[in-house]
Amino acid sequence: MPDITTTRLARRGLLYLVVALGAVAMLFPFLWTVITSITPGGTLSSGPSLVVEDPTLDAYRELFGVMPVWRIVGNSFGIAVATTLLQLVTSSMAAYAFARLPFRGRNVVFAVYLATLMIPLQVLVVPLFIEMTRLQLNDTYFALLAPTIASAFGVFLLKQAMEGVPRELDEAATIDGAGHLRIFTTIMLPLVRPSLATLAVFAFMSSWNSFLWPLVVIRSPELMTLPLGLATLRGQFTTEWDVVMAGSVVSIIPIALLYIVAQRHIIAGMAHTGLK
Repeated sequence: MPDITTTRLARRGLLYLVVALGAVAMLFPFLWTVITSITPGGTLSSGPSLVVEDPTLDAYRELFGVMPVWRIVGNSFGIAVATTLLQLVTSSMAAYAFARLPFRGRNVVFAVYLATLMIPLQVLVVPLFIEMTRLQLNDTYFALLAPTIASAFGVFLLKQAMEGVPRELDEAATIDGAGHLRIFTTIMLPLVRPSLATLAVFAFMSSWNSFLWPLVVIRSPELMTLPLGLATLRGQFTTEWDVVMAGSVVSIIPIALLYIVAQRHIIAGMAHTGLK
């Protein structure tokens, strides 16, 4: 019979192999994007290759020459930061109300609010567009921002985290004379910081990668976001894929940096709220 230690090492080695293969499969598209962005455009017609004979940055130079990249990146970054901050404020306040404030019909209201997660954005595009048109807000930064101010997922995520905070802390603070505002700001928010970081990353990524709503509501080139700018790089008959991939690399860098910085908080937040 095989030794128990040998069997355990074999299982662990198999697990590491599966994880490594999964990591390679997930990283391969990003590697392909970077390789294509530094491959001369003339050689792309001969077929894809992981070996670049004459790497060049001409695609990046052309990218910054054909479109105002810094303005577009600034638009996307500003909208994403504003969306993230607003969702953190609105979601945390609503989550505290659902988790700590007893009121009639609380569970029903929360269930109805969560049901909105099942409604896709495509269903809401036309009503939102009509609303923005009547308010004369189309083709403005506010139109980009308005539909993302509140997040049902953010409320759910933070409510789960706040319900894990012992109520004895609230009671002790109440005895000391603290009200709900002080409990919320000095006790609850610091204790759910990992979940706040998780929501911040999700909100930033969602806004940064948003394409459909900006496509519908934006007309002015100076208000264009990064996904719209990348879409303009595709021609009707031909497409310079090295330039498109260079733009994709530019769009990936901020998200990658954000995730690297907040990775520890994301893992802690997901574990704290019990989400898979």
